[in-house]
Amino acid sequence: MSILSAPLLLLCALLSLQFLILDGFQSNPLVLPLTHSLSHSQNPNFTVLHHLKSCSLRSAAHHRHRRHLPDRRKQVSLPLSPGSDYTFTISVGAPSAPTVVTLYMDTGSDVVWFPCSPFECILCEGKPSYPFATPPPAPPSASRPVICGSAACSAAHSGLPASDLCAVAACSLDDIETSSCSAPCPPFYYAYGDGSLIARLRRGPLSLPGSAVPAAASSAAALHLKNFTFACAHSALAEPVGVAGFGRGPLSLPAQLAALSPSLASRFSYCLVSHSFKSDRLLRPSPLILGRTETKPSEPDQDPPFVYTPLLHNPKHPYFYSVGLESLSVGPSRIPASSILRSVDRKGNGGMVVDSGTTFTMLPSDTYTNLANEFDRQMSRAGFERAAEAAEDEIWLRPCYYYEDRKQWRRRVPGLALHFSGNASVALPRRNYFMGVESGGRRLGCLMVQSGGDASGEEDYGGPAGTLGNFQQQGFEVVYDLQAKRVGFARRHCWALWEEMSRA
Repeated sequence: MSILSAPLLLLCALLSLQFLILDGFQSNPLVLPLTHSLSHSQNPNFTVLHHLKSCSLRSAAHHRHRRHLPDRRKQVSLPLSPGSDYTFTISVGAPSAPTVVTLYMDTGSDVVWFPCSPFECILCEGKPSYPFATPPPAPPSASRPVICGSAACSAAHSGLPASDLCAVAACSLDDIETSSCSAPCPPFYYAYGDGSLIARLRRGPLSLPGSAVPAAASSAAALHLKNFTFACAHSALAEPVGVAGFGRGPLSLPAQLAALSPSLASRFSYCLVSHSFKSDRLLRPSPLILGRTETKPSEPDQDPPFVYTPLLHNPKHPYFYSVGLESLSVGPSRIPASSILRSVDRKGNGGMVVDSGTTFTMLPSDTYTNLANEFDRQMSRAGFERAAEAAEDEIWLRPCYYYEDRKQWRRRVPGLALHFSGNASVALPRRNYFMGVESGGRRLGCLMVQSGGDASGEEDYGGPAGTLGNFQQQGFEVVYDLQAKRVGFARRHCWALWEEMSRA
């Protein structure tokens, strides 16, 4: 979601001298618990229907933001309601007096930031985590500002040269010419689909709690990083919770871990426990696995193997995990995807982003229309009654159908599969694209895929054509193989995978 473009190798070379990892964890995976935002929502008035509408709005905002990156300040929208997000915790500051910070896990952005006192959050009323139970921490005393001449500062400011940044920081010409300016990096602006912030870069200790596999005698603080680059935000718009960017940019969490221990960051995965917006289905966390080991070909009594699709290079937005979507299947019918979904051009247009921070899958209007029409044709043929337009407008999803909660009716809903480049086909569980909800005293089910609009004629268009949302990723282990430049999908019982990977 940001536009960082500094050379990764230079930043990694600088950071690699500054990290410390506990003995014994260099080659073992690290498992962190992801908690769904629904688990700690405090608003009893939010029903499944409210969550569906909220997530529809947020998904559209995220996708619209990406499609208008050159003019992103005009695209910020402010749905003041919870979405479908996943968080985990880190510890910042000196190990003797750490501060625990909760962050959203986001593969669609590329910087790690959190609120620091004093902190002002504009239009944050109504957010599930606001007002804060405890005030944000002050900038960790064990951390220090990043200087304006560093590669990290250049990365945060979209690749601006150090000389320009040092001039903004009011360095003298002498210091700029001799590369001796030690002024702090100027604050930078960062925008998401539903919020924005201004932050300053700092560098200091960070710990990732979790379980090493196999677990050590003590896993209370499994991983320590002596000098980690993060951002302290003192003001934000509609975004009171910090974010851990897992994108491909040089300031993302995996990129910084790669400088420390390549085995931890060359392959990471997560497996999102299926929830259907019901908190009682989230009794176990979703595992986030850093350093996911390569699995062997599946045997009949083992888990299904991964199917892989290659990552596409985006020259304008290299931090996105973009893949090519070739077609979709509704029941026996194959629907070709728009050509813009299959590849990325030299201007950064096209492809589908695999994103943990967007709820519902977004498709270009022509592909979505073909999908929805075929889905409607097969649902009507199966005897489903199309819902009233008012009901569809209320939920912000369509097409929707009335149905009774009977097994024979559920079996009549046609299957939906995504076919990615590299011969990678992903058949979605029915609950990932058609879910029942009470509306107006009747049970309603909708196709949980959205139209991302049409880019034709938009002069400022320059981003992904589609987004694969986290709701459609439920029940799959999704692995990001950075070394082989590919993304993989495999059906899993995610709660069982958590038990297996976190067991001592």
